[in-house]
Amino acid sequence: MTGLRERAIVSLRSAPSLPKHVRIQYDPVRRAFAVLSPEKVFWPDEVSLDILRRCDGRSTVGHIIADLAADYDAGQDAVAADVIAFLQEWSDNLLVKL
Repeated sequence: MTGLRERAIVSLRSAPSLPKHVRIQYDPVRRAFAVLSPEKVFWPDEVSLDILRRCDGRSTVGHIIADLAADYDAGQDAVAADVIAFLQEWSDNLLVKL
């Protein structure tokens, strides 16, 4: 029997990173970036890719939100909800470490 993993919850102080088994790679045939994980391929949109590229293990979620809000000239509250929901989903699926 295996133990259950405790769910990591995204906070503004979390410093997300991509696990070793997940990488971002450019596909020249499709002219798009793919996120590769064992036996899975994801085709993120531009905003999702911007979030994932900032998951370096040093930048906090709060800093990622502030940077994206500035880059997209958007309110931090609106950006925060989307970024936190995205990171939580990817963390739940073991594609982002918190």
